[in-house]
Amino acid sequence: MSRYLLRRLMIMIPSILGISIVLFTILALAPGDPFEELATNPNVPPDVRANLRAKFGLDDPVAVRYVRWLTAMLQGDWGFSFVSRIDVDALILQRLPTTMLVIGSSQILALLVALPVGIYAATRPYSVFDQIASTLAFIGFALPTFFTGLVLILIFSITLDWLPFVYRADISGSGWRWVWEHIRQAIMPVAVLGLFQAASYTRYVRAAVLDVIRLDYVTTARAKGLAERVVVIKHVVRNALIPVVTLVALQMPVVFSGGIVTEQIFRIPGIGSLLISSILANDTPVIMAVTFVFACLVVAFNLIADLLYGWLDPRITYR
Repeated sequence: MSRYLLRRLMIMIPSILGISIVLFTILALAPGDPFEELATNPNVPPDVRANLRAKFGLDDPVAVRYVRWLTAMLQGDWGFSFVSRIDVDALILQRLPTTMLVIGSSQILALLVALPVGIYAATRPYSVFDQIASTLAFIGFALPTFFTGLVLILIFSITLDWLPFVYRADISGSGWRWVWEHIRQAIMPVAVLGLFQAASYTRYVRAAVLDVIRLDYVTTARAKGLAERVVVIKHVVRNALIPVVTLVALQMPVVFSGGIVTEQIFRIPGIGSLLISSILANDTPVIMAVTFVFACLVVAFNLIADLLYGWLDPRITYR
C-alpha cells in the first residue's frame, strides 16, 4: 500500500501543477487589476502607481509571473493581500478552520441521513417508506441552498427567534456556554448543506444497494441461513458503498461551491466569503490561493476515495 500511495502522490504533483497553471493563466488574463482604483485616484501620482506595479511584477509576462509565484509558493510564501494588507497564508489560516468545520459537519450529517434511509428504502422497495423517502429526496435536491437557507432564517431566526442567522467567530466566553453558542449558530448552515447533499446521496445509496442485493452471492448467503441483518450489513452494504464513496469524492467541488453560497447567506467568516470579497476587490493573490487550496482538497479527496476502495472490497488490490 505504501508503494501505491507514493505512486499516487507522484501522479498528483503534475495534476496540481497543471491546475495551478490553468488557474494562474485565467486570473492573469481576466479583466480587472488590483491597482485599478489607484489609476482613478488623483491623489496618487503616476510614478507611485508605476513603482507599485513594478514591485509586484504586474507588468511582467504571464509565464514569468507564474514561475515567480510557484517558486514563492514552494518556499512557503503565498503572497500578500492587497486589500487586507496581510500575508495570504495567514489570511487563509484564519478562515479555513471555520469552513472545514461547517463543510465537514454537513458531510457527516449528509451521510448519517443518507446511509440508513437509502439502505432501508432499498431493502423495502416501493413501500410507503421508500416512496416518502424518494419524494423528500427529490424535493431536497431540487431546492437550492440559498432558498432553503432563507427559509430557515425566516422560520427559526425571524419568526421563532431560536437561532442566530449571523455566524460569529469571535464569540466571547468559555466552557459549555461557549460551545453551545457555536453549535447554535452552526445548526442552520450545516443543516442547509447537509440535507442538500443527503438528498443526492440517498438516491445513490438506494440504487447501489438495489444493484447489489439482487446478486447471486447475496442469495447464497440467505440460503445458508444467515440473518437478514447480517446479509445486508456484511454482504450488501459494504460492496454497495464503493460507488457511493466515488460519488462523495466527486461531489466535493459541488460541496465547496454550495459552501460559498451558504457562507454568504449566513455571513460565515470562511474561505467562501473570503473568495467572494477578493473577487469583488480584484485581490488576485487571495483568489489564486483560495482556488488553489480548493483544487488541492478535491485532488486529496479523490486519493482518499481510492484508498477506501481496498478497505471496502478486499478484491481490490493496491498495485
